[in-house]
Amino acid sequence: MSELDLYHRMLAVALEEARQGLAEGGIPIGAALFTRTGELVSRGHNRRVQQGDPSVHGETDAFRRAGRQRSYRHLVMVTTLAPCWYCSGLVRQFRIGTLVVGESRTFTGGLDWLRANGVSVIDLDSRECRTLLESYIAAHPDVWNEDIGEA
Repeated sequence: MSELDLYHRMLAVALEEARQGLAEGGIPIGAALFTRTGELVSRGHNRRVQQGDPSVHGETDAFRRAGRQRSYRHLVMVTTLAPCWYCSGLVRQFRIGTLVVGESRTFTGGLDWLRANGVSVIDLDSRECRTLLESYIAAHPDVWNEDIGEA
């Protein structure tokens, strides 16, 4: 299996999480943490609407579910959308070495900053990820703007 195929397989898990979040009435952003060889460590999705907690983004949910690790450098964070500054800070703070992004057209987040700080960023430019979020934003612009701090 090529590295690109592996990243797409990882993204499929994050997409499952995004769809689950949408089914729960939340923002469809999913994430997962994997080892570099593709072993799933944890998965999560944006739950800020469901839990009334603005800190439960997809990346933070997956991160919390991973539990304590001695090091995060060997892990790959996979997310359906480029991470916001909050989640970009998490990736940088814990030195997660690789970030796989489903798409960054809808929202670019802190990708340039992460790259400048040594994080390997792979943007898969997934039409499925983009369509899922664009449809949500069109239907719920107020919730989206609240999520990214634009409200």
